[in-house]
Amino acid sequence: MIELTNLSRHYSMADSNVSVLKDLSLCVQSAERVAIVGPSGSGKTTLLLILTGLESPSSGVVKIADQSLTKMTADERADLRSKHIGIVFQSFHLIPTLTALENVALPLEIGGQSNSRKRAMAMLDKVGLAQRGSHYPAQLSGGEQQRVAIARSLVHEPELIVADEPTGNLDEKTGNIIMKLLFDLNRDNGTTLLLVTHDNKLAASCDRTLQLENGKLQPFNAADLNSTRSNS
Repeated sequence: MIELTNLSRHYSMADSNVSVLKDLSLCVQSAERVAIVGPSGSGKTTLLLILTGLESPSSGVVKIADQSLTKMTADERADLRSKHIGIVFQSFHLIPTLTALENVALPLEIGGQSNSRKRAMAMLDKVGLAQRGSHYPAQLSGGEQQRVAIARSLVHEPELIVADEPTGNLDEKTGNIIMKLLFDLNRDNGTTLLLVTHDNKLAASCDRTLQLENGKLQPFNAADLNSTRSNS
């Protein structure tokens, strides 16, 4: 599902280049569950932006489902995301003038899919917010907004879910609901999960945990996540 080969990303700052990712390679199989951990500033969000086609690498190859993102136009990458990828970032990016239900239904409506409102309501119900469908983002708490954003990213049943701290702003009970939803999708639909997290329980539930540090990924013991959290 994911194939990154010799991926590098650097930024020009003043008279120098800052390397964030350095010849990074990664292969994630379809239906696999992979957690990525690492200290703040290690490039985890940059990596997610690149593998979803929202940012371009300085060098290297990015393939999603055997399709090369590096050879696609911006419109082609957007089309790939809308059909195959669900993205959950820490910034909710909800549209303030739309209700929770309208925000969740939006990807389906843009794609011209039928029963968009019914499917959106069903997904809101799965994240425990069916009763809040008529509320606007400003009327929701931060945790509720995150759950709406998660519902929106999952409503089109993507083949790949990429999530940056999906339980980070949630209480334990709600976080467990979201974890169950993600892993149910993995089990029932064969959805591939790539999760950036500091949540020990979430990482331990994945098939693999990798650490991003000094621009590269390496195997990581989920039992050691407490030391990673203390360095973040």
